[in-house]
Formats: sequence, structure tokens, C-alpha cells
Amino acid sequence: MIVAVLLGVLVLVVGGCACVFWAERGGPRWARVVATVTLTASELLRGSGKKRRRGLDPNSQGDE
Repeated sequence: MIVAVLLGVLVLVVGGCACVFWAERGGPRWARVVATVTLTASELLRGSGKKRRRGLDPNSQGDE
């Protein structure tokens, strides 16, 4: 079951990356929407990772 979930996540990630690539080259509207969602999710995950790392390192002074 876990393999199916991980495979599904992998398919979504690869599909999102393909839509970002396609949208940059003037793809259809739906590809641009999927690309926007993919890039937004990427930014949210990146931001949460920075917050988590800051919380783990008590000597952190902010972004370097």
C-alpha cells in the first residue's frame, strides 16, 4: 500500500515538473495552472523546511 502511495506522489511530482517545463514554452492554459500550483507548493515546502531547520538549530541567526 505504501508503495502505491509513493508511486502516486512520484507521478504527481514528475507531472508537475513536466507542466512547469511545458508552460514555460507556451503550453495550454491547464498546463500553466498546474505549473502555478506546482511552483506554489514548492515554495511552501521550501519555506516549511527552512522553518524546521531553524527550529532544530538553536544557534541559527537567520538565513545565510
